[in-house]
Amino acid sequence: MASEPRLTLITRPGCHLCEVAKEAIDRVVAATGDRWVEVDVSGDLELEREYGDRVPVVLLDGKEHGYWRVEEARLLRDLTPTTP
Repeated sequence: MASEPRLTLITRPGCHLCEVAKEAIDRVVAATGDRWVEVDVSGDLELEREYGDRVPVVLLDGKEHGYWRVEEARLLRDLTPTTP
């Protein structure tokens, strides 16, 4: 059974930064093998209230990792397990 994606990208239609963020996340997951899902704030009042003025928003394991711009190196580091 496949696990849930660790990454969620909160977006809205017509958002240029959202398109840039999708490309950045694609580059990161190409390196890590992780999956991601996109969630549109349009039509979801709760998401719109929480994230509407900050899209795109990256969530890692359900927690906000950043917004407006994807910090690729930081995201890659945070997705990569550390060796004890």
